[in-house]
Amino acid sequence: MFDLPNDQVLPLMRNHGFWTWSAQGKVNPIPVERAKGIYFWDTDGKRYLDFSSMTMCVNAGHGDERIINAMKEQLDTLPYAAPAMATKIRSMAGKALAEITPEGINHFLFTLGGADANENAIKLARAYTGKHKVLAFYRSYHGATAGAMSATGDPRKHEWEPNLMPGVVHFLNPYRYRSTFHRTNPGISEGDFAQDYLNHLEEIMQYEGANTIAAILLEPVVGKNGIIIPPDGYLQGVRAICDKYNIMMIADEVMSGFGRAGAWFAVDNWDVRPDLLTMAKGLTSAYAPLGAVGMTDEIASHFDKRVFHGGLTYTAHPVSLAAMLANIRVFQEEKLVERSASLGSSLSRMLSNLKEKHPSVGDVRSIGLFGVVEIVKNRETKEPMAPYNGSSPEMDAFKKYCFEHGLYLSVHWQKAFVIPPLVITEEQLAEGITIIDEALKITDDAVV
Repeated sequence: MFDLPNDQVLPLMRNHGFWTWSAQGKVNPIPVERAKGIYFWDTDGKRYLDFSSMTMCVNAGHGDERIINAMKEQLDTLPYAAPAMATKIRSMAGKALAEITPEGINHFLFTLGGADANENAIKLARAYTGKHKVLAFYRSYHGATAGAMSATGDPRKHEWEPNLMPGVVHFLNPYRYRSTFHRTNPGISEGDFAQDYLNHLEEIMQYEGANTIAAILLEPVVGKNGIIIPPDGYLQGVRAICDKYNIMMIADEVMSGFGRAGAWFAVDNWDVRPDLLTMAKGLTSAYAPLGAVGMTDEIASHFDKRVFHGGLTYTAHPVSLAAMLANIRVFQEEKLVERSASLGSSLSRMLSNLKEKHPSVGDVRSIGLFGVVEIVKNRETKEPMAPYNGSSPEMDAFKKYCFEHGLYLSVHWQKAFVIPPLVITEEQLAEGITIIDEALKITDDAVV
């Protein structure tokens, strides 16, 4: 239907496109032509092993005909319905999600993606509690819209300050490798470590006034800010604090959900039920744009006689919901959640081997198929190979080597991520790790 010579793809994009998170004159994108399984190909026919699931979202793998055909069938039946209408696909979608989300999460507000899911979760928490403040991690990312960016703690928000949503207060993550509180006591027990960070959170709440706090918004496993896995007891402690002060717990599962952390949702690993749960990315495995806010019966019933002042033109878009339902079926038929949990031990072992072999590897962390290699100049001082909110020639060379050798992965500051589609095999996982192994020789040369 739409044809364009391959050599015109990049010139036309440069003439008419506008790229996010980029200086326009420095963009040098891969011109992608097709994708299947865990691989994609550029317009020159070069194959890449997708170790990033594109944008950490193609959980079910590329080009699954079951999902594509479900979308085609929905287009033939009902391509769009207004948000105020009821549809079969919308009814089925809610039922399907209620069967896989934590117990008690039974109602779903459908959005377009993760950022507006988080924004609507904040609106719901504020309206339900009558309070306005939101607490969130410093090392976090919740989306690029104004409200979601306000909740974000990393430097991507700085450009837009001070014109962001008021009422957000940040606190420190329980990040063991770079713990502010335990630089002189790295051997502290897991329980004591978790409790110290819970004490920190509760102290911040004391200063802010717990009676002003509507919600604590957190990524159960922090994504792009480092695959920060909470110590046992931490999420349970946050849940207890929220219950104590009548505060909503919002779990941002946009990246960590849908099998990524070895369970349907990361919170399942700690048997914690949030009040609100946001999702996107793996919700449709990116075959169509879709996000959702899951909520408890108590929150939903609060609006039985009160108007929820919010909405989106494409709420519960039928084609996106068809992709979601087919995606869930693929997960169940292929046992992708179980596959992530099983391969998680293999990924952990492979990453540990990299740490033992390479002096530039300061730490490795993973849960399910959600992993990171943290690259440093010095293991003793933990000096990162690239500065906070910056890059370095070594990290640029590391990434370039991987791309040149057919491995597509995400690199953020001093961190290299391993976030492949869940359909990957152990052999394919090893294939990508082998390329990282070779690329780390570049950063090893910079160790001091």
